[in-house]
Amino acid sequence: MSDTTQRPGDAPTASTGKSSMTKRGGGDPGGRGKTTIADGVVEKIAGLAARDVDGVHAMGSGLSRTFGAVRDRVPGGGTKSVSRGVKAEVGEVQTALDLEIVVEYGVSIADTARDVRENVINAVERMTGLEVVEVNIAVSDVKLPDEEDEEPESRLQ
Repeated sequence: MSDTTQRPGDAPTASTGKSSMTKRGGGDPGGRGKTTIADGVVEKIAGLAARDVDGVHAMGSGLSRTFGAVRDRVPGGGTKSVSRGVKAEVGEVQTALDLEIVVEYGVSIADTARDVRENVINAVERMTGLEVVEVNIAVSDVKLPDEEDEEPESRLQ
């Protein structure tokens, strides 16, 4: 008769198919260490998600958009700020957002704000794993059809 008892350190046997050796460090590798997400990361995600909603013409107040347009035209001024008009407060497991938007004339502001809130929450929670506790939206202006556009903001397609 053969001995089928497995001792610590033994290789798995055909009869048990298991090893009694434990993994180094113990536990799930995904739980070793800490992940932090910067406010700017959440702001960029939220800014892109908000701009993707129909009815949103631009982000930020008129003054911030004007300064941004000037900065974008200066050589070496950098790319457009996708986080313009977005402020995030990020904790360890939750985040809160404040957005300032300009809507197009004729759209329902309430519906647009609801759609922005929903799109931002879905994008931030999916990409970061953080719980979005609130999304405050301030509508700072309405883009009229006959107004000149100082710098149209591109929409992701």
